[in-house]
Amino acid sequence: MSENAGIRAGSVKAGHFKAAHAALDAGGGWATAAKACCDALGELPPGANLGFLYVTDLLADDLGSVLTFLREKTRIETWVGSVGIGVVSGGAEFYGCPAISLLVGALPDEAFRLFAPVVHDLEDFNAEHGDWIAQRHPILGVVHGDPRNRDVAEIIADVAERTSAYLVGGLTSSRGPSPQIAGEVTEGGLSGVLLASDQLVVAGLTQGCTPIGPPRCITDGEDMTVKTLDDRPALEVLKEDVGELLARDLSRIGGYIYVSFPIPGSDTGDYLVRNLMGVDQQRGWIEVGERVTRGSHMNFCRRDHAAAQEDLNRMLRDVDARAGSVPRAALYYSCIARGQHLFGPNSEEMLQIRANLGDIPLTGFFANGEICNNRLYGYTGVLALLL
Repeated sequence: MSENAGIRAGSVKAGHFKAAHAALDAGGGWATAAKACCDALGELPPGANLGFLYVTDLLADDLGSVLTFLREKTRIETWVGSVGIGVVSGGAEFYGCPAISLLVGALPDEAFRLFAPVVHDLEDFNAEHGDWIAQRHPILGVVHGDPRNRDVAEIIADVAERTSAYLVGGLTSSRGPSPQIAGEVTEGGLSGVLLASDQLVVAGLTQGCTPIGPPRCITDGEDMTVKTLDDRPALEVLKEDVGELLARDLSRIGGYIYVSFPIPGSDTGDYLVRNLMGVDQQRGWIEVGERVTRGSHMNFCRRDHAAAQEDLNRMLRDVDARAGSVPRAALYYSCIARGQHLFGPNSEEMLQIRANLGDIPLTGFFANGEICNNRLYGYTGVLALLL
């Protein structure tokens, strides 16, 4: 790690992978950050031919310039990545400043396949990549989605089904433009890179919320309105599950109480967390951030530091045990509502990961929705270990 003239930079190398980062505390723009990141990166792994690149949204307008600079300096042509309100590298998180985090690796040329944004259907995707998918049987897809595309959740499911790959990644998060990188700067859909089955991977998901109360059956509801739960007014059930103290003043549940929907068929108890959008005091209804169907189930859940920390440790123990060896590199995608907002202001989330896995090459960003396997999640962290 170096800290000169308001620049924080560093790198980590393991085998065929190397990660680097640079963040500007004061002064300078994209060129200063990109040069500092390249200087920190130093000598590349022999044969390096694939790069993952994440920048904070303060550099969103300059993403093309950063990409061009990195290509010229590293001679790596193939890059994928996105923009985040924050980026991560090793045991550090960077927000509110121009920052770059990257990971480069050396893989066999036919062991990965870049794909441009899938905006609607998979017709062009199938035509361009169908033969490679049939021959190389991709095991992992590192993907980035445009949150402005209303079909992005369906596209994620379609790409996962078509490729049979385990997808990890996130939706771009930005207070301005929302570009992605898939060989070039692009936007509008789901893009990324597929890794062939000869790349060994272990992935894990950590939830940021804990269900409270028993599972509830939606006995009446439509669109995003839940009218009754277990044949009782939904608001009455909400008050019962959150407890007397919060029930007295429902204005206090904002940012603390959410709703969760169990994933059918999940053998790990996974669930989708969605916002509690509002309550109708007169009719006893609640509004949630998901379309509901009668007969399905949901829980109320709470979001707090202790629950998130405990589940992160659980996930890290699990992936470490399944990996069986020290990973060569890692990718991590966390919700913008986690990080400093849930774990604390001093990179506690990333430090917890480093404490469990060691100082391995790692990159990622804080996303506006996290992608794990074939679904779009919220309030979660998604980790992929490259072995």
